[in-house]
Amino acid sequence: MTYDFDRLIDRRRTDSQKWQTYGPDVLPLWIADMDFQSPEPVIRALRERVEHGVFGYLTFEQPEFHQLFADRLLKRYGWRVSPDAVVLIPGVIPGFNVAGRVLAASGDGVILQTPVYPPILRAAGNMGLTREEALLARRPDGSYEVDVNAFAAAIRDRTRFFLLCNPHNPVGRVFRRDELERLAEVCLRRSLTIVADEIHCELTYSGHRHTPIASLDPEIAERTITLMAPSKTFNLAGLKCSVAIITNAALRERFVAARVDLVSTVNVLGYTAAYAAYRDGQPWHDGTLFGRGGEGFVRLNFGCPRATLTEALDRMREALMRDRPARV
Repeated sequence: MTYDFDRLIDRRRTDSQKWQTYGPDVLPLWIADMDFQSPEPVIRALRERVEHGVFGYLTFEQPEFHQLFADRLLKRYGWRVSPDAVVLIPGVIPGFNVAGRVLAASGDGVILQTPVYPPILRAAGNMGLTREEALLARRPDGSYEVDVNAFAAAIRDRTRFFLLCNPHNPVGRVFRRDELERLAEVCLRRSLTIVADEIHCELTYSGHRHTPIASLDPEIAERTITLMAPSKTFNLAGLKCSVAIITNAALRERFVAARVDLVSTVNVLGYTAAYAAYRDGQPWHDGTLFGRGGEGFVRLNFGCPRATLTEALDRMREALMRDRPARV
């Protein structure tokens, strides 16, 4: 099957946060929400589920989903996990907020790398924790890298876990294996648990390979909660279905217990879409406010038809040229 990623789809009257936050004269490229239709197998699976007409509670997850996801981790990253380690949750943001409540108590600390995605910045406040920040180092060419010394120096006695974002939002880095190994070594030495937001793991450029930090070593995996989702990969964010991978059985039990009656189950249509996307969506996939350190930058999402991106870039160029001082 072929897909047309240049097709313009009007989303202004579809309750879209992306397209309704600003006025009609604005081309919105600010949020990680693609303007492409989701894979046809996903749409077909949703249509079949909707035509069934009954939308009761999702109380039993098919074992095939857990095996399907575990097989995907092995194929893409060489990371072998038991299907039992896979836990379905409604979202990555609820996932790291639940994880924080498992790992820390009021007054404890969480360390993160800035600039970073706003919900990660907000997480400490949500949980009554202190926020320790380690700035990513900015190179002369504008790219960023991990400053392990700054990271280690930012850890306090009260720090309980590291909230990692990799691939990093918003700087766009896919951290190298050696960078992750050094971060993990510090966490092991300081007895920190790692909560890894890896939601963009399947959107890396050709030539770059994502490494789940928990895949580095069994000892690291025992201290890690990894969060992934089909939402960014297959444009399914509105369907609210994500995955936590927790290989440590005791930690997994604590996580599951903490989410009871808060974020206990996923949306039945989100589950249907996720299953179809991971099972049949790969051909589609094979088409081609952030805290300290984020001052002076904006995030630009170019997951849109080329015509939309071209017009947006033309507008940006015109605005910059208009505001540039005249030469003397």
